[in-house]
Amino acid sequence: MPRRILPAALVAAAAGIGLYWWLTAAVPLAGAVTAPAFTPDIANGEVIFNAGGCASCHAVPNQPDRLKLGGGLAIPSPFGTFYAPNISPDPTDGIGRWSEADFITAVMRGVSPAGSHFFPAFPYTSYAHAQPKDVRDLFAYLKTLPPVPGKVRDHDVPFPFNIRRNVGIWKLLFFDDKPFVPDLSRSAAWNRGAYLVNSFGHCAECHSPRNFLGGIIAAQRFAGGPNPEGEGWVPNITEKGLSDWSEKDIAYFLETGQTPDGDSAGGAMTRVIKNTSQLPEADRTAIATYIKSLPPVEGPPRPPKKKKEGEG
Repeated sequence: MPRRILPAALVAAAAGIGLYWWLTAAVPLAGAVTAPAFTPDIANGEVIFNAGGCASCHAVPNQPDRLKLGGGLAIPSPFGTFYAPNISPDPTDGIGRWSEADFITAVMRGVSPAGSHFFPAFPYTSYAHAQPKDVRDLFAYLKTLPPVPGKVRDHDVPFPFNIRRNVGIWKLLFFDDKPFVPDLSRSAAWNRGAYLVNSFGHCAECHSPRNFLGGIIAAQRFAGGPNPEGEGWVPNITEKGLSDWSEKDIAYFLETGQTPDGDSAGGAMTRVIKNTSQLPEADRTAIATYIKSLPPVEGPPRPPKKKKEGEG
């Protein structure tokens, strides 16, 4: 009997490995090979650059030029620390040798030119909803920026989270790559805001709680939660959290970082404001229109503030 069991076990193991290999394959974006006749809109590429907050993560830390995209920023998470890569046009250390199709596949599918998965610390889960034309314009804009030499260190992610093929399973569970579809019953401003918030703006990536696997809890999207970078709390931006804010308040905050009660943005949001302040006024207004329309959603309970030493 054991002699019969062993071959069956080996076949089952081989089948299991084969299934895992198939399910975790990094699949390029269908149709990412682009037509050579395309004429990019560099100005739109700059808008998309600012809407996507590319400089917030990819600018070289501790220097003033937000267009030096040599990477290196440490991004803490419950799964380890990720380091933002160099996305400058440098041909050796950046994306200078990438094709347009490479870039589109990376941004919209989370797949590298080498055919491996990017970790979802790179918010391609939101960028997947973008329009390919905007991604192409962004690529063209990035190529106008200065090349920055210098390789970024490897991610500090422990086993088993460092196995990139496992990201394929994560994508099967949490990666929604359906394109953005306008709601024809809404205004053009609302649809523009919905598009920016849910694609390049990737607002839900920080403003939503996540489960133990790092997937956004869909029922509490935009309802705030623990800061994914490990410190503090990200606010609820549904009507539950912003009921006292008007559309003008939200648009003004995106321009200046000033809240209606006279406070100012802090933490990672200060980097976001540096980007949104560069957007056209109409886009900030559109984002505000959409955010103000979000129905109230109760977020996870916020832990009580720790008492400072010496307080009663």
